[in-house]
Amino acid sequence: MYAIVKVGGKQYRVEKGDSLLVDRMPDDEGAKVALEPLLFKGDKDEAVFAADDLGKVKVEAVVKAHERGPKIHVLKFKPKRGYKRRYGHRSDLTRIEIGDIKVLSRKPAGTKKADEPKAEAAAEPKAAPKKAAAPKAEPKKATATKAEPKKAPAKKPAAKKPATKASADKPAAAKKPAAKKPAAKKPAAKKEDGDGS
Repeated sequence: MYAIVKVGGKQYRVEKGDSLLVDRMPDDEGAKVALEPLLFKGDKDEAVFAADDLGKVKVEAVVKAHERGPKIHVLKFKPKRGYKRRYGHRSDLTRIEIGDIKVLSRKPAGTKKADEPKAEAAAEPKAAPKKAAAPKAEPKKATATKAEPKKAPAKKPAAKKPATKASADKPAAAKKPAAKKPAAKKPAAKKEDGDGS
């Protein structure tokens, strides 16, 4: 009896009592974890991979320890260019031990069927028309206002400021035209002699 489970985006073939090293899990040491089965094969040579039947399969594991993988050294080097980079990497890992693989007679109560979200989505539109019945009166009012063109509010003329004494005493100064810059003189063109001398 074995199962194919998905842990952290990777798939593993597990049997009862196996020890796995997987990507870091958020659970504490000693915590029990339920793994997601993708395939189950029992003693009777029958493989179970349908979504409804896999809901009845339960794969339990216990978190044994959190570890770090071996250090990987990376060196980037480009000859004749003076380019050299060296760094390392260690993965964060979790060691788990497979406790039990069971096939239940019915699906556990904590999990949802794949069809339930579809059923909930189908139930919501039925309730929505009852709520939408009340706002139908508002669009009729909106159509009545559309027939009348909307007028922009009239702008009020800006109040004129009283002239101050200083501006009233002095006559408006006439603006002087900008002074023109004299054109740059071009050098006289050289005349060529027909003799060539």
